[in-house]
Amino acid sequence: MNEERELKDRRETLTVVKVGGAIVEDEVQLNQLLSNFSAIPGKKVLVHGGGRRATQVAGQLGIETQMVNGRRVTDEQMLQVVTMVYGGLVNKNLVARLQANGVNALGLTGADANVIQAHRRPVKNGIDYGFVGDVDKADGQMLRNLLEAGITPVMAPLTHDMQGNILNTNADTIASETAKALAPYYEVTLIFSFEKKGVLSNPDDDESVIPTITRTDFERLKADGTVAGGMLPKLENAFNAISSGVKAVNITLATAIDGKHGTFIVE
Repeated sequence: MNEERELKDRRETLTVVKVGGAIVEDEVQLNQLLSNFSAIPGKKVLVHGGGRRATQVAGQLGIETQMVNGRRVTDEQMLQVVTMVYGGLVNKNLVARLQANGVNALGLTGADANVIQAHRRPVKNGIDYGFVGDVDKADGQMLRNLLEAGITPVMAPLTHDMQGNILNTNADTIASETAKALAPYYEVTLIFSFEKKGVLSNPDDDESVIPTITRTDFERLKADGTVAGGMLPKLENAFNAISSGVKAVNITLATAIDGKHGTFIVE
């Protein structure tokens, strides 16, 4: 038992950073985020969104965007858009910019090297999300192989179902599942970075950051409407990660990913 604890104490640290689509669209914040991410010591993984760009491109193509509880309904046309935007435009631009920052990055969807398998979300409460994936498993060993080879994975929010179908999958879920899959091998810190300083008690006051949120707090904040929309899946995934072996989860401003700011998730 002592030997096992000692081994755990000696494990390397790993940081998984998820960057939201709003930051991807903001050149100043994105530049700072990529600079800060590149400076993080040790092994790391970047997970990105890109929803705003997907909505913009869909609109240019005359395709309507529909959101339910912060999640994008994805029909066949929207699937083509998100595959192009997430797996191509956004992912490869981030990879190129990380290379410029001295990070040997490799862009991945869940289908690449079979790193994340999912199944199509079933119809529930009359809502058909279309080609949206709920994750079945992430291959931590494969990701570990890449990390140990000195490669930094850059994960797009796309998975696959082993039947030839790409599935649109919430980027917060990708980040959480990636962190969980790597937790047996590393001491993992998961950081959700976006355009706010943390989880806010008042959406109109950017300074009203809630320092810590427990599961009980989350249920209360959800019930009274303080937490809604896209923050719901973010917090659901945060608690999922922290209860599955991830050492620390932080929700913070994209330009403050040093683990000292924002909202911290505790059991």
